[in-house]
Order: sequence, then structure tokens, then C-alpha cells
Amino acid sequence: MAALLGWLPSRRHSATPRSVLAGEAAAEAALAMPEKDATPPPVEQQARPETAFPVVGDPKAAAFFDLDNTVMQGAALFHFGRGLYKRKFFHKRDLLRFAWQQTWFRLAGSEDPAHMQDARDSALSIVKGHRVEELMAIGEEIYDEYMAGKIWPGTRALAQAHLDAGQRVWLVTAAPVETATIIARRLGLTGALGTVAESVNGVYTGRLVGEPLHGPAKAEAVKALAAARGLDLDRCAAYSDSSNDIPMLSLVGHPYAINPDSALRRYAREHEWRLRDYRTGRKAARIGLPAAAGIGAVAGGAAAAVAMHRRRR
Repeated sequence: MAALLGWLPSRRHSATPRSVLAGEAAAEAALAMPEKDATPPPVEQQARPETAFPVVGDPKAAAFFDLDNTVMQGAALFHFGRGLYKRKFFHKRDLLRFAWQQTWFRLAGSEDPAHMQDARDSALSIVKGHRVEELMAIGEEIYDEYMAGKIWPGTRALAQAHLDAGQRVWLVTAAPVETATIIARRLGLTGALGTVAESVNGVYTGRLVGEPLHGPAKAEAVKALAAARGLDLDRCAAYSDSSNDIPMLSLVGHPYAINPDSALRRYAREHEWRLRDYRTGRKAARIGLPAAAGIGAVAGGAAAAVAMHRRRR
């Protein structure tokens, strides 16, 4: 764990050309997908104090939700691996490795870069040569089988509050953008930003566009999407459990630490960010929590960084 925390500060604040490319590709893919309209509630439902958050009917405000351990228990990558194993995409030894990595993630509460890279490389090699449509259909099934029951009710409430206010809500995840979009649609969200994998003529090549949408790449994706949609990031909110997402959280005027790892918890307290922990039912230190923090949950998981949006060539 100490080695992991030592790795984080040097990575989380700097964008590389590959992370910029990954972020721009994710935004381009999200913009190409049909969005669920953000319709402000009827006037009679808008009788809130002007200081309430989220602000009702603000067209320049939106919310961005991380996936793993923020809206869903565990890592989507490993749930997706279970589904692929069930469909005989790979062997039992690979499943055991996925299971060990998932167990580590659940116990540690944060991502091991070596584990995540190994899982992504394995997943990309597994889906190489498969069609995009095939993996999208499988993603629908795997969500129902392994992910739907793992959504945090508290986080769902936070996203629903933004939707009820007429704001747009996006998932921002290292999971593949096609599958992330499926999850967003199932949960009534606006859309998703996810890792983009290259495909030629609808077939995966086994290569990513840039790198996984992780750390600084998420921030680049949010910036690109906000510019394209005319959003004011100072009026937007972002939610995550991981100190890897400090770049994304730092972009917005309303950052929230949800089920935070120890590094993010410390950072959030130092910077007076809002904090909420749904893992034990206890109420974490409250720093300006919105009124809806204790109700239901949004956002689902998407598969691994495997079945991702085809790159236009």
C-alpha cells in the first residue's frame, strides 16, 4: 500500500500526450452517442431555496461520476472478466488472476496500477479479433448478471438529484465506452466517457486509442466534453472514490469524495471537499453534503478496458 501511495502523487496531476489523446477520444465517442435529454422539472417542482444544490434548471451545470467503488462495489473490469470466463473467452487460470485482483481491490479500497495494467492487457488480448457488436451484446448480459446488484444506493441518489434538477449526468470510467454507454442508458443517465479501443471494420485490433481513461485522462475527457457542450465547470460536480481522480475532481466547483481511499480522504479534508462513505452505513465527515445524499443510487458499471469504442479511421 505504501508503494501505491508513493506512486500516486507523481501521476495524478500531470497529463501526457497519450492521456490527452485518450481524453479527447473519449469525448469524441461520447458526443457521437445519442444523449438522454436533460429536461428541467416542471415549475411547481422547482420550489427549492436558491442555495440548494444541485441548482434546478441550470443548463451550464452537469455531474460526472467515476464508476469503480464510487457507484459500484468493486471493479467493473473484474466483473466483466467473470462474464467472459462464463462464455469461455479464456481459461480458469486467468479467472483466478482476475479473482485475486478483485479481492485485493475490495480489501485495499484502491487501485493497484500493476494489477490494473495486467488486467487491461489480458482483456485486450482476449477480445482482439472479436466484433464490436458481439462485445456490446455480451456487455448487456454481464451487467444484468454481475453488476446491477452492486450499485451503491447512496451514490444513486446523488446522481438522481442532478437528473431531477434537469442536469446532465455522465459516467467517467476506464471501462470501455460502448459498455459504459449501455450502463448509462440503463440507469437513465445522459451518457458516458470511457476508454476507447481501436477497431477496424467493426473488429477490435487489441490496441487502445491513447491509454485507458484513468487519472489525468479523465480530466482531459471532462474538459473536452464540457467545451463541446458549453458547460461551466465551476457550476459542475464530480464524484469519485480514488485519489487517482483528483485531476477530475479539481476541475469542478463541486467535488465530492465518495467511499474515498485514504489518500483522497486526507486530500478532501484538507481542501474542504464534500465527503460521503456508503461502505459501512456510517456517515462520514460532512462538509456541505447535498440534501439528497442519503437516498437511492445511480450509475452502473461498465466492462473492462476491453470492449471499447471503435476509433474512426
